[in-house]
Amino acid sequence: MSVPTVHARSAASLRSRSRTAAAHPLRRSPARVIAPEMRVSDAPASVVLRSVVRRGPVSRDVVVGDTGISTATVNRHVTALIGAGLLRERADLSTAGAVGRPRIPVEIDHEGQCTLGVHIGATTTRIVAVDLRGVVLGGVEVATPAGAAPGALRSLAESAAAFVGRWHRRRILLVGVAIGGRVNTRTGTVDHPRLGWTQAPVGAAFGERLGSVVSVAPHVEAMAASELLLGGPAGPARESGTSLYFYARETSGLAISIDGRVHTPSGGPGSIAHLPTGSSAVCDCGRTGCLDATVSDRAIVAAAHRAGVLPPSERSIAAVYLAARTGVAAAQRLLDERADALGRALALVHDVLNPDSVQVGGQAFTAYPPAMERVEASFARHSALATTGSTTGSIRVTGFGKRVQDYAAAAVSLGPIYADPVGTMRKIGAGA
Repeated sequence: MSVPTVHARSAASLRSRSRTAAAHPLRRSPARVIAPEMRVSDAPASVVLRSVVRRGPVSRDVVVGDTGISTATVNRHVTALIGAGLLRERADLSTAGAVGRPRIPVEIDHEGQCTLGVHIGATTTRIVAVDLRGVVLGGVEVATPAGAAPGALRSLAESAAAFVGRWHRRRILLVGVAIGGRVNTRTGTVDHPRLGWTQAPVGAAFGERLGSVVSVAPHVEAMAASELLLGGPAGPARESGTSLYFYARETSGLAISIDGRVHTPSGGPGSIAHLPTGSSAVCDCGRTGCLDATVSDRAIVAAAHRAGVLPPSERSIAAVYLAARTGVAAAQRLLDERADALGRALALVHDVLNPDSVQVGGQAFTAYPPAMERVEASFARHSALATTGSTTGSIRVTGFGKRVQDYAAAAVSLGPIYADPVGTMRKIGAGA
């Protein structure tokens, strides 16, 4: 599906929209931050909603067969979900001769409302509108502002407000923010060393500007959640056992899912940024061979400058990918070396955790497809466990491809609704 996108070079247009939004501001209110829900809920209302999202429009008796929940319970929860504004009846789709409300199909009410997802990256920020089926309706991309958190967050919140203006026919139910660093999911504050933010009030900034309930989550955990909650072209992730999600682009990270729930440590996500790779790359920490210093986009661009692949004025990783695809041997060698390092790092983490399945995401894996064969070969060469058959199947590449950041933000925005549909809608309505 084609998704309308505005890139960073269109930021001037977006700033103009921001000024328009400022002239007609959204309702400002005290921020309401709620914890993200990165799990597949087994609560009856959630199971019913998930069935309708997956199969709708669908009759209640089909939901009964799909979920194994009793007819009375399904009817009760469908009624509650309709009352909450999440489902709607489609009498126009009833089968001719069908009698009684259980035969009237229901579907997710996806046309009059949506959620807003924001992925704040080290260099760029994505803002997307998401309907209640998990479909990304459209998005914009802006440069992540440099400087102190208050000003940067104010700028990003204004960009989000300008984008919301395009969806004035829809009610924004919830804002989900995915970001790197250490996230306090209860308060929505973030420590982000790369951006220089300490206790940055991310949730409050978006909540106060947009007048919405906000959830803030670590971005790699949000990516793992997107596989559980939204599936993708490659199909849904495992809802039982353990799964390792490994991400690499401008930064690297990992997340673990256990029986349909993304594990969220109380102290925030761990870090693999300084995992040893054996390379000679010098890290900001003073050591050599750290993972981020070896495989990040900026590390590859810097190496491309040293190798003469790119002129000093070119700072885009896309130029390295283009050079490799057009047969520039030095560019291909750089990306092959990164793939080798990623495979080794993945093997180290895999052998510590020994998960049932492994999934990778991020443009370091997806933007240059020939590299994945090298990743898998390096993984097999360095893992002491992969050859024993302890990992079910091969390494699985995310089906979201280059849109993985969009769907991570989407999962944060939809997670509370999917986990506790009626309760979350009450929280949303309480501040309306």
